[in-house]
Amino acid sequence: MEKIAILHTNDLHSHFENWPRIKRYLISEKQKLEKQGYFVITVDLGDALDRADPLTDATNGKANVELLNEIGYDAATIGNNEGLTNSKDQLNHLYDDANFDVVLANIVDSDTKERPDWAHETKMINTPAGNHIKIYGLTAPYQSTYTLEGWTPIDDQEKIPELLDNDKDDEVLVLLSHLGVTQDRLIAKKFPRFDVIIGSHTHHLFEHGEKDNQSLLAAAGKYGYYVGKVTLEVEDNHVINSEASVVKTSDLPVEPEDSKWLDALEKSGQDILAQSKVAKLDEKMDNGLRGKPRMVSEFLSAMKEKAGTKAAIVNNGLFLHALPKGIVDKNQLHQILPHSMHVTKTTLSGSDLWRMVMEMQKNWKFLIAYEQKGMGFRGKYFGQLNYDGIDVDDQNNVYFDGKLIDFNQNYEIALLDHYIFIPFFPTVAIKGDNNILYDQTLREVFASYLSKKYPLE
Repeated sequence: MEKIAILHTNDLHSHFENWPRIKRYLISEKQKLEKQGYFVITVDLGDALDRADPLTDATNGKANVELLNEIGYDAATIGNNEGLTNSKDQLNHLYDDANFDVVLANIVDSDTKERPDWAHETKMINTPAGNHIKIYGLTAPYQSTYTLEGWTPIDDQEKIPELLDNDKDDEVLVLLSHLGVTQDRLIAKKFPRFDVIIGSHTHHLFEHGEKDNQSLLAAAGKYGYYVGKVTLEVEDNHVINSEASVVKTSDLPVEPEDSKWLDALEKSGQDILAQSKVAKLDEKMDNGLRGKPRMVSEFLSAMKEKAGTKAAIVNNGLFLHALPKGIVDKNQLHQILPHSMHVTKTTLSGSDLWRMVMEMQKNWKFLIAYEQKGMGFRGKYFGQLNYDGIDVDDQNNVYFDGKLIDFNQNYEIALLDHYIFIPFFPTVAIKGDNNILYDQTLREVFASYLSKKYPLE
């Protein structure tokens, strides 16, 4: 009987403050387990990077890969942050210098219809005792957004039967899943051939694992708060016993140099971004959750310019800080708009535009102080909604570009892609013809606008 251990991390989201302890634990725990007779495999489940961090944004995630290289991972899969916050070209070069294999079976290049060169469909690890550990990797197949970057995602329920067609009975199957806990449980129910499913994406935590059907499910939460461990007893490629556990990162020892290392890392990213000067403001550009501060007014104009529309809508809570008078650089814009959001050009009939505005009129007071998390939102409160090019009178008549809307006419408006996914304005997703302008993030849109309106020279 052979003892096998799998150490796993997931959803770090560039939380570098936890990295020194994670690194020391992974390296020392592997050595400890090997002394106890274990064959050790180390894996990452994706979303290791997050462009809300300046260094990640400045290096297009390559700094994160450099840190992953310090561990000696055997395999990693990607999350939606690697796949969707990088351009196609950036993703194609993200792992150029990686010393680990990326295992990903359900994303193909829309042009070539082939799996990208940097991804392996599976990885086989042969152990000293002659057991075969076959690793699969699957990521959340966001149909509406991957296609905008030139990728074609394949649904996991479609891909898994195809993968298992090539499966042999004398293999231990391990799935690196960036699909979420609901899908993991479904897979365990429908495809009991997987011995271990290590999960991520929904940031769930299984402190002692979860047995579903014939599979052991493991998960280690988010942000590096935990590191996971799976131990297996395997005989003739059959799992005799399996257990999962986690260690809490905050319980691991801190060393004096950790804070200096983190400060240097943060400064490095900020310094790189700060080198790119964008504009020169003649006066301070204020923000605020209520009213219509100057920053909101300017950004509404930037949205209209980007989408080529006569109207735009945005929420004040998007803007985290004011901009001072004088030179504006990309680091300042990153601090103000760390979101991975985009402008969307939405076409609605007049009747649907009226309905959407009524949804906004109904919810806006509640939303000002609404604490929102997830969905790419990197602020704290949603803030007041503000219109540009749209007016509403006391009788709930809606005007577009100064004219009463015609219910039978189509109108184009600039919104955030965020509004497609949040539940407050359902008309956007249900009735809108939404063209997400995926080539620029919001801070890039604002940078382009400011550089033209307030040039450096």
